[in-house]
Amino acid sequence: MDEKLLAELANIKSGLETKTTAEVKNAIDAFEVKMNASSKVAFETELKSVKEALEAKFAADLKLVQDHADKLDVKLQEKSVEVKNEDTLVKSINDNFEGIKSVRKGNAFQTKAVGNMTLANLTGDAPRDYNLNVVMIPGQMVNVSDLVGSVTIEGGTYTYPREGAGEGSIAAQTEGSSKSQRDYDFTMVDLATNFIAGFTRYSKKMANNLPFLTSFIPNALRRDYAIAENSIFNAVLAAAATASTQIITGKNKIEMLLNEIATQEGLNYPVNAIVLRPADYWDILKTEKSTGAGYGLPGIVTLEGGQLRINGIPLLKANWLAANKYYVGDWSRVNKIVTEGLSLEFSETEGTNFVTNNITARIEAQVGLAVEQPAAIIYGDFTAV
Repeated sequence: MDEKLLAELANIKSGLETKTTAEVKNAIDAFEVKMNASSKVAFETELKSVKEALEAKFAADLKLVQDHADKLDVKLQEKSVEVKNEDTLVKSINDNFEGIKSVRKGNAFQTKAVGNMTLANLTGDAPRDYNLNVVMIPGQMVNVSDLVGSVTIEGGTYTYPREGAGEGSIAAQTEGSSKSQRDYDFTMVDLATNFIAGFTRYSKKMANNLPFLTSFIPNALRRDYAIAENSIFNAVLAAAATASTQIITGKNKIEMLLNEIATQEGLNYPVNAIVLRPADYWDILKTEKSTGAGYGLPGIVTLEGGQLRINGIPLLKANWLAANKYYVGDWSRVNKIVTEGLSLEFSETEGTNFVTNNITARIEAQVGLAVEQPAAIIYGDFTAV
């Protein structure tokens, strides 16, 4: 309150005893009017001063921000970098102008430049689609059991008679003389069947967490059983079949196989399949007419629908054969003997499974391979006699 108003208030106070109540009241009302008018002017002056100071400070702070943005813009232009963040910064300042204008000590304002979202914005894993069909390792292209017959027996031993050479012959009769006599020899051949088997064991928790095990385990065990059976039966075939005796010098693989077919048909065994390694199968397709004359299969060799044939006899690819080996023969003279067929069983009580929460899957069959007529199958080698 200024000195003039204070002096006037003192005069009003000193004249209270000589004036009436109405006069004192009028004097006080007049004083309040003067005081309010004076205070308003003083307040507006002070407010104007404060606003001017605040706006000057804001202008200085805003200039610092703009100068920094200008320097950043120059640096980015010098590096030929596409400037995106500056536009975002300026937009952020414009959008938040009122908030920035109120900045002063004790009243901070924070602004954040918004950018494009990427997977870096994600916490955790993105959703996935699952294929619950296991991509399996393939089985073998042809199995021994695909080539031969099948005989089921009740016991564990299969016995069959095999004809031997015998003596004598059937001949034309000379009148008045005795007829020719022929006798026959037989050999009883025994074959004991044995189990080919295996198992796998896994936890119930694994089965619950990986639902594809329900279909994978049976398929995988059947595949691996077939591979094991092929290996065992191939060993039986190689030991029982007739070894090739042809001379291979100067012959290509087609010629060698044609000679084997001719040998078998010479013994009255019709060849119905040739089994060889895939490498030899494809090597035959590269047979040259003559050295350097280009490829040219003989007319008797055909490839139809992906099946290679020699005079109509199919060539089958089998990886259970040893390298360079082959079989040429009448496969009706070979049988798979079955005491117990292939079975697949699961058990939660086998061994300690019940207390350890495991499951056992077992696959097995009691079988054997009977090469009933060894002469019907030739076992050869493309690289040796």
